[in-house]
Amino acid sequence: QVRLVESGGGSVQAGGSLRLSCLASGNIDSINYMGWYRQAPEKQREFVARITPDGRTSYLPSVQGRFTVSKTTQSTVLLQMNDLRPEDTAVYYCHVHTGTSNWGQGTQVTVSS
Repeated sequence: QVRLVESGGGSVQAGGSLRLSCLASGNIDSINYMGWYRQAPEKQREFVARITPDGRTSYLPSVQGRFTVSKTTQSTVLLQMNDLRPEDTAVYYCHVHTGTSNWGQGTQVTVSS
């Protein structure tokens, strides 16, 4: 089992930047890939970005070129978000796949116009 603790998030104006961080603990050797999802009010949770153990990344098309997912260690994944837009406002969740899905508690990102 993997425990996830997120940090970062907050409120910014459009065009601003934020960085999210997620630290995994527990059975980190079982991690297949790490990434981020988000859920806006009254919308379904959606995939944002992920990174595999060998460094391959994938992104939601609307964030491609603005967001960057990376790992600093085997157990820490970052999401650098630049040129934020109001439509990026959501609760962002760290997601780690170990054969099953593991979720963080979520962190709020609010972008004002």
